[in-house]
Amino acid sequence: MEKGKRGDNLKFYKKIITKLKAGAIPLLIFFLMVLIIISYLSKRTFYSIMPGEGGVHWSRFHGTEIDYVYPEGLHTIYPWDKMYIYNVRIQEIAPEFDVLTNTGLRIHLLISIRYAPKYKLLGVLHQKVGPDYVNTVIIPEIEAVLREIIGTMGAEEIYTTGRAVIIEAINQAIEQVAQRYINVDDVLIKRIDLPNTVAKAIQYKIEQKHLVEAHKFIVEREKKEADRKRIEGEGIRDQLKIIASALPEGEILKWKGIQATESISKSDNAKVVIVGNGPEGLPIILNTDK
Repeated sequence: MEKGKRGDNLKFYKKIITKLKAGAIPLLIFFLMVLIIISYLSKRTFYSIMPGEGGVHWSRFHGTEIDYVYPEGLHTIYPWDKMYIYNVRIQEIAPEFDVLTNTGLRIHLLISIRYAPKYKLLGVLHQKVGPDYVNTVIIPEIEAVLREIIGTMGAEEIYTTGRAVIIEAINQAIEQVAQRYINVDDVLIKRIDLPNTVAKAIQYKIEQKHLVEAHKFIVEREKKEADRKRIEGEGIRDQLKIIASALPEGEILKWKGIQATESISKSDNAKVVIVGNGPEGLPIILNTDK
């Protein structure tokens, strides 16, 4: 009897284990599905905003939240909403493109643009422009201004004085971009490439121009030197006329000799001065320096 009872008990336990095994697989699948759903929802519920970033919240029922920018840190939202994270630091891009001059000459430009979105207007920027605001606003706006201003200039003007005009035009473009909720810190022209033949021709023309200007300067300098010598000679002539009228006839050489003797005697060089007693009375000067 006891053996029969034991056999019945074993059968009973086996039935329970079989039922548990049969129900374990659906239960395991259920838990896996719950974990997948939680993982999916956590990615859409928890957002970490890092330093130098700002978040814009979009609600499925209320739209973009434009009056508040989410700062750095951990934030939670409803899983059916979305958080757009923007880099609010100063960033740099270096676009390059080809433009045409007023004569149809192709010029290659390489520029550098430093920019950052206006932090307090990040929600408006997201609503009006979107995350791709660099390619939507900044580059097209500045490129359009450059094409317009360079299209009125010649190759030589761009090569020589064109940078100042281009920078002034870029400043106008910056003001237009600022109206789109973006701060453009600076725009630099890194390089302006002209075709080699055109660049060499312009450079040669500039060199020749400088040579002509240098020649004109030399001629002008020589003319001024000639005028100076002429005026100096006229002054000496007038001086001698005045002295000759004040001295007896033939005494000018003696007077000049006395002046020369006085000047030499004041110098630091060693010398011997012998004042002559001849008809002219001019000094004889012997330098004793070795």
